[in-house]
Amino acid sequence: MITVDPIRIGDQIALGIVVKLPKTTLIAVATDIGYIMCGALDIGLLNERLKDREIIAARAVGVRTLEELLAAPMESVTYEAAKRGIVPGMKGSDAVSLMF
Repeated sequence: MITVDPIRIGDQIALGIVVKLPKTTLIAVATDIGYIMCGALDIGLLNERLKDREIIAARAVGVRTLEELLAAPMESVTYEAAKRGIVPGMKGSDAVSLMF
């Protein structure tokens, strides 16, 4: 099952996406230019093999809901996210606010 819900971050709207798969759930919050995601996101892959795509993304681990993802500290970020001021340890909602 896939759910998509609007999430207000300041005066902007992001999309909260939950994909329930067998034995795992993928959780992400996306804007038009970037996203944060649960531990399934491979930041190393985005930074190395897909570097030319300049993906703005950050990852949190140990989250099970959209609310937890927005409250969690980012564990790792892509090079492009770092250029926007997004850093490990930053709260998810703060990272998303820099992706508008």
